[in-house]
Amino acid sequence: MSKVILFDIDGTLVFTGGAGRRAMSRAFEDLFRIPDAFCDVPFAGRTDAWIVAETLAAHRLTCDAEVRARFRDAYVVHLATELDKPSSGKRVMPGVPALLDALAGHPHVHVALLTGNYQQGARLKLEHFDLWRYFACGAFGDEAHDRNGLVPEALACIRASGGPAVGPADAVVVGDTPLDIACAAAVGARSVAVATGGYDADILRASGADWVFEDFSDTVAVLSAM
Repeated sequence: MSKVILFDIDGTLVFTGGAGRRAMSRAFEDLFRIPDAFCDVPFAGRTDAWIVAETLAAHRLTCDAEVRARFRDAYVVHLATELDKPSSGKRVMPGVPALLDALAGHPHVHVALLTGNYQQGARLKLEHFDLWRYFACGAFGDEAHDRNGLVPEALACIRASGGPAVGPADAVVVGDTPLDIACAAAVGARSVAVATGGYDADILRASGADWVFEDFSDTVAVLSAM
């Protein structure tokens, strides 16, 4: 039986040292002359579309398709620059390369992304750490304001790309926030949570994760859970 593993990016696979937030702030200031526009906006587990819409609304700015596209295009330019800057703690999370290698070699597992990042932003982040090559497709946060709709989108993308046709019951969402866990629960998928982001293991357990790991260093144990 085939299984689909859907990975979040920030806090789960990598830590960019705040490159994404800095790039968003710089793009917003370029377009609207408002500095530190995202200072009170929560990022963890949210989609980029939601983050931008909330910030535009907070500053009473138009949030039509043209404005959103202009912001996204400006953001990815700044993101490429920010990713290349030295930053404290920027890294691939523990155990991630070994885990992805093991999953890539499994004949009945299909790995994809489920992330709130814009697709272009996701690619830039993962290419920076040489991880994009593991993922053929996924669901992204370009237009989705509610993360809970991304599992069906990811499964449809996998089928369209020649991957297995499976339902949510055969999918595992891997993330580091309660919103990742809720996203899985909303459609009957299972969840693997990792405490390498902004939430500790106790909070992730209390949020209903099926399995919780401090990190992915124990490849055998993580594979068993998945």
